[in-house]
Formats: sequence, C-alpha cells, structure tokens
Amino acid sequence: MNQAEKEQYLREYALLKNEGKPFFPYAVAKDAIMAMIVMAVIMLLSLMFGAELGPAVNPTTTTYVPRPDWYFFFLFELLRVMRNAPKMTDLATLGVPTLCMVGLFLLPLYDRSPERLITRRPVALAAGIATIVCIAYLTYSGAVVGSPNQLVLPVPAGLTKAQKATFLAGEIIVGESGCEGCHEIGTYGNNGPGPLLTHIGSILRPGGIASTLKNPTAPMPSFAGLAKSSPKKFDELVQFLSMLHYNSSSWTG
Repeated sequence: MNQAEKEQYLREYALLKNEGKPFFPYAVAKDAIMAMIVMAVIMLLSLMFGAELGPAVNPTTTTYVPRPDWYFFFLFELLRVMRNAPKMTDLATLGVPTLCMVGLFLLPLYDRSPERLITRRPVALAAGIATIVCIAYLTYSGAVVGSPNQLVLPVPAGLTKAQKATFLAGEIIVGESGCEGCHEIGTYGNNGPGPLLTHIGSILRPGGIASTLKNPTAPMPSFAGLAKSSPKKFDELVQFLSMLHYNSSSWTG
C-alpha cells in the first residue's frame, strides 16, 4: 500500500467512523441478544434430550473407550490415519496444527495486500475453503468411526461356518480385552511392548496359546480368570488367535 492509498483509506475510515453508531449500546445489545438466544437453545435442548449419565467410574475396566470433544475429532482422526507411521505422529498432531496457528497469528505481518474483498483474493479464498473442507471431513470421519478397541479383520478364506463364527466372536473378545494396547494385529494395535500377533497362529499351536494366556510374562495380564469364569469365551479367544495365519498377509495391506 503506497502513501496515496494509505491516505485515501484513512479519509474513508474517518468518514465511516463519524457516520457510524457507538459500540455501546448498539453492538453490546446485539451481542447480548445473541448470547441469550444461544443460552435459550442450550436450555431447550437439555430439557428435550437431557444429559446422559454413565455408570460409575471403574479404573479396572478395559472396555471404556475415551473419545475427545467434538472440536478435537479432526486431530483424533489424524492420529488414526497416522497409526502406521508412528514417526510422523508428532508432526501430524502437534507440528502441523502449531505451525498453522503461528501462521494465523502472523497473518497481519505477511499479508500486506490492499485488497480486502474476499472475491478479489482467489488464493486466500481457495486456501480458506480447502482448510474448512479438510477439517470438516476429518471431524466427520472421527465422529463416526468405530471404537479404537475394535478389530475389523476380513474373515480368512477356507474356514467353515462354525470357524467363521468363532473368528468373529474372538475379534470382539480381543477388542474388549484391550489386547491392541500392547500388540499389533494386521494394521490394528500398537507395535509393542507385546509381540506381533498377525501370524501368531503359525508360531504357536492352540495349546501353547492357551498356556501363554493363562501364565503370561509380565506386564501382560493373565486370562486364567476368564478361563474359569467363561470357558467358552476363553476358547473363542484361543481359537481366534490360532487362526491368525490364514491369508494374514492381506491384513497388513
């Protein structure tokens, strides 16, 4: 912006300022009315739908799945996308958002264009729309995704109908038991501290898997209690793990 444009801008600004209305009470009144509308809507929704009260906190359970607030769903989804590239997780979830925030704070310093009409700024308009679309898509994806403690592996080929039912039942038990917190199965779970389970069925026979579950090496919890309280579930878990060698190469993409 040259000197002539700056002087023209200051003259127009002074004229508009003299013709305008004071902040109080006009702008304050509008803000107050909007605030009351928002509060009324929140109260109406709370009266119509109520607030969900869950069960008492149980620190020993492994079935509870913590989820972030809705405005962090885009970062939550980003974590899921980057789960197979742990070295990039910090950059994706901390580095990129931080750089974007710094860029917004520094916007007045590097955006020196005299144009303020958004239709005359195609680059800024395209960048803003692309950012909104990306955040909206990641937010929606993070909101509708299933439980991170849930396995969704394709049923291996060559299984009988009964084996398929056992395989699907075992998937549920693995998810409920929190096994993915320490083990990796296909593209699910964490690579450690426990061993990889993608091909465990080709390494251990069912008897060895059952023995390991009942008498594991610390810090893995013992499943001896499950074997006593629910032998069927324990057997489904053992059979599921023993089936992790059928076409398991396709699970890792």
